[in-house]
Amino acid sequence: MQRRTLLACVLPTVLLTALATAPATAAATAAATAAAPPRAAASPDPSAPKAGRVAHTRPVPRDARTAHTRPVPRDARTRKAIQAFRELHRARLGGTQPTAPAVQQQVHQFWGVEPAAGTHDGLVATHSVTPSYRVSSSADFTYAPTTKAASSCMEVTTVYSQAVGNELWAWDWCGGDGPAVELPMDASFQRTYTSTVNGHAAYSVQLVRTNASTNAWTAYLYNYTTGAWNAFYSKSGQDTSALSYGWDIFEIYASRNPATGTAYYCTDARNVPFESSSIKLRRNGAWTPASPSDSPWEPVAVPNPSDYLCPTLKFVRAGANDHWVVTP
Repeated sequence: MQRRTLLACVLPTVLLTALATAPATAAATAAATAAAPPRAAASPDPSAPKAGRVAHTRPVPRDARTAHTRPVPRDARTRKAIQAFRELHRARLGGTQPTAPAVQQQVHQFWGVEPAAGTHDGLVATHSVTPSYRVSSSADFTYAPTTKAASSCMEVTTVYSQAVGNELWAWDWCGGDGPAVELPMDASFQRTYTSTVNGHAAYSVQLVRTNASTNAWTAYLYNYTTGAWNAFYSKSGQDTSALSYGWDIFEIYASRNPATGTAYYCTDARNVPFESSSIKLRRNGAWTPASPSDSPWEPVAVPNPSDYLCPTLKFVRAGANDHWVVTP
C-alpha cells in the first residue's frame, strides 16, 4: 500500500540521507510489542452536542502558506515547515526513496491504522498530549498522533518541534495547501480540552462530513468544561492529498544523535506516551470501533524499532485496531 504523506518540517534535501538495511534483533522486535496493553478510559460520546468554536486558535498567515517573504521569524519558520511538507509529500506520492550509504542519519517513519476509503464519513479518537515534551534537535519533528478521515478536508495533528513549538494543527487538504489554524498547548488548552486518560493528558478529536454533495467537513475538539464538541476548523471541496484512505498514526521525522547512535527523540521522549485510543468510524450515522476489516495496521503490524532509530521503541496494539500506544 502506498504510504501516507510526511508532515515533515525540514528541508527536503535531508531525504537524501541513507536508509539502514540491517534488521533489528529478534529480541528488539519482540520488545517492541511485548508491553501489556493499557486499559482505555471512557471517551466522550461522539454524538454529544456540538456548540461553539475552539477559542484562542491562531490562523496561519496567508503569506506563510506561500512563497512570499515576511520579516517575521515565526512566519519564516512556518514557511520552511510548510514548503518542506509539500515537497516531501510529492516525493512520497511519486514513490521515490532515499538512496545511499551504510549509516542512516535521518528517517521519516510512521505507524498506526489507516481506515479505508468508503468505510466511513467520520472519525473520532482520543489522543495523548504532553506539553512538557521538548524536541532537542532543530531538524526534528514529532507528529503524534495525527489523524485524517478518508476524503476529508483536514488533518488534525499534534505537533512537537522547535520550529513552531508544541501545538495542534488543522492542515487544510481542500485547497488551503497548509495548516489553516494552530492551537498552542497552553494552560487554557489543557484546562478546557484535556482529561486524564490512562494516567496522562489527552484530548478528543472528531472529523465528520457535514455535506456529502460539497464534501464539507468539520473538525471538532471535545470541551471537557461544557461537555460539547467545539468546532476547530471547517472546509469543503476536493481532497488534494491524493491518498484515498485515512490515517490515525504516530509519525516522526528524526535525526541520529552522534553521541548515542540513536535518534534524539529516543532520549527526548523517554517515558512520553504517544497514544490514540477509542478510535471510531461513523458509518450510516452509527459510530463503531475501528476494526481489522476497515483499518489495517500500516506500514506493517509489527514494526522494527531500529527502522525508527530507536531500538527501545515499543509499539503496542492495545485494541483490535482501535487503540495503539508508542513509547520510546
